[in-house]
Amino acid sequence: MVKVTINDKIYEVEDGKTIIQACDDNDIEVPRFCYHDKLKVAGNCRMCLVEVDGSPKPVASCASGLREGMKIRTDSEMVRKAREGVMEFLLINHPLDCPICDQGGECDLQDQAMVYGRGESRFAENKRAVEDKNFGPLIQTHMTRCIHCTRCVRFATDIAGIEEIGLIGRGEHAEITPYVNEVVKSELSGNVIDLCPVGALTSKPFAYTARSWELKKTESIDVMDAVGSNIRVDSRGQEVMRILPVKNDAVNEEWITDKIRFSYDGLKSQRLDSAYIRDQEGKLVAADLDAAVEHAAKIIKNTKPKELACVAGDMVDCETLSAAKSLMDALGSDLYDVFSYNVDFDKDNKSSYLFNSKITGIDESDLCFIIGADPKREAPMINARIRKRSLQDNNYKVFSLGSSKDLTCKYNELGFDIDVLNQIDSGAHELSELMKKSSKPMMIIGYGALTGKNGKSILALLAKIAEKYGVVSKNWNGFNILHRSSSIVGALDIGFAADNSEKNYENIINAYKRDMIKTLIVLADDNMDPNKLKSENGKLIYIGHHGDVAANYADVILPVPAFTEKEATYINLEGRVQKTAKVVEAPGSALEDWRIVGKIAEKLGYKDLAFENKGDFLNMLYKKHPHLNKINQIQEVKWQAIKTNSKIQKQEIKPLGMNFYMTNSVCRSSVTMSNCVREFEKS
Repeated sequence: MVKVTINDKIYEVEDGKTIIQACDDNDIEVPRFCYHDKLKVAGNCRMCLVEVDGSPKPVASCASGLREGMKIRTDSEMVRKAREGVMEFLLINHPLDCPICDQGGECDLQDQAMVYGRGESRFAENKRAVEDKNFGPLIQTHMTRCIHCTRCVRFATDIAGIEEIGLIGRGEHAEITPYVNEVVKSELSGNVIDLCPVGALTSKPFAYTARSWELKKTESIDVMDAVGSNIRVDSRGQEVMRILPVKNDAVNEEWITDKIRFSYDGLKSQRLDSAYIRDQEGKLVAADLDAAVEHAAKIIKNTKPKELACVAGDMVDCETLSAAKSLMDALGSDLYDVFSYNVDFDKDNKSSYLFNSKITGIDESDLCFIIGADPKREAPMINARIRKRSLQDNNYKVFSLGSSKDLTCKYNELGFDIDVLNQIDSGAHELSELMKKSSKPMMIIGYGALTGKNGKSILALLAKIAEKYGVVSKNWNGFNILHRSSSIVGALDIGFAADNSEKNYENIINAYKRDMIKTLIVLADDNMDPNKLKSENGKLIYIGHHGDVAANYADVILPVPAFTEKEATYINLEGRVQKTAKVVEAPGSALEDWRIVGKIAEKLGYKDLAFENKGDFLNMLYKKHPHLNKINQIQEVKWQAIKTNSKIQKQEIKPLGMNFYMTNSVCRSSVTMSNCVREFEKS
């Protein structure tokens, strides 16, 4: 710690910090444009100038370290004049288009000009104009407004890992531009909109649709992947207008993916706002919700338990999963599973399916071994953490077996052969010794390693390696499963998962195709192969919010709210319990999923499963699963060994393919996401 004096008051500050960090830690305001605490220091804007005793001129506080006894003033006459001068220079070429600028009301330049500006300009020269650039379908550019803070350049290079944006030219001819006229291709590109302190980079889908002060702001979570990023949903009336990140250093820091940021237009397209029943001519006809529920109950009642199954999609909440499991158990059927890309997890061994090190554990690790995963697309927030860690320490090593070749960080490629794991296990591979010498090594295991007949055997072998080489130890657990969807951990915790591979998701769907299962209840699952839903005698009951794949083959459709239209519980990949918030009302006759299941249960005679009051339902849920009531907390889990009797057959380990912009029904209904696919495939 060092003692410094700021504005005549003595503070103790951690050694190694800069002046601006010391001021931020002690709630002393210092204006800035280029400085951001998650980016490297650039020192471009000079707005953060302060006076330091012994220095003949103002000092840039973002680039100046502290020393013992330093005396700093942030409010002296010298500082005031310096900031006025900087602001005057910044405004020389800035256009006077605040009334039409989407940044209006949220503009750092606007706010700081009011507080620190002169109130008048002494320049009469013509303002320069800069040609707008094509950043792609997501980012609108107004480059004449740019003040060259280079936040976007540093984010693209350091966080996103794409060297596609740069500063060319010098002086008056300097411009921010994508290299070689390429569009900006990154799963995190939209974050440059939040970083831009002026209106040079704004949201293209949001352009000219609303003002910030018109919007109601509601904090929620991202359910489009398993990370559970914290978000803010801005709405006007009954329409979601935009989605922004909320800072949470334990989960997503202050970034979100482009998928959750821009796919909100899909929330109002292809929505199911009414119940439907398929008539004798094979057409879906709109029906009263109660009549549709009664029809669904009649179908279920006429089905034998062994011929009844239920599957859940990748964005289903814990309340719905619990209600559906209770109904299936009451009906005597154990044929239920969550869409898990044909991966069989042991629901009784929680340590075998969690991201055990927690997301922040990446920052502590000193070696990372990625197996069968594509974190850049499956979980961009995880990939950004890995890149950040690799940039912090040149000795940090990343190894990749059967993973994506686009990890945005330096890594050692181990190929795709499964024999590499046997070599590591036997100690014949260089990685064995490196893991043994590491204090906190971690594994990140993707579905590419766990699908198929070898899945459980590979998981058991990786667990054995983890125990042998220190990935799992007394004070550290770096055995991490990289899930793809928000519903899977919740389903495993609740028990909405197959007891064995013979009853898993894939076999349920295949059995329905072959008419061995007569009735299939589908909970918002739209990632099915449509060919497997063409059953001659089978009945499909669809409970969901979009008219996507499964709804086209349904005999009964029961509409429910999307994630922005209900308060619901989810568990992210590290086991953190989180809740979405109700932002807008659900369209038409849509009713919460668990209520729909409860109404079906009531029609079937199970009145103890029908709850009209949500408080009573949640009391029942928390009694069964107490950890679901501990919001934003992670339940401590003890490591359990993973064992299997099956032998590993020869195979290649490869990441499962995915189209990042089309992973769920909301994205597939989004015009913006379709534009992304079209633009990025073209480029």
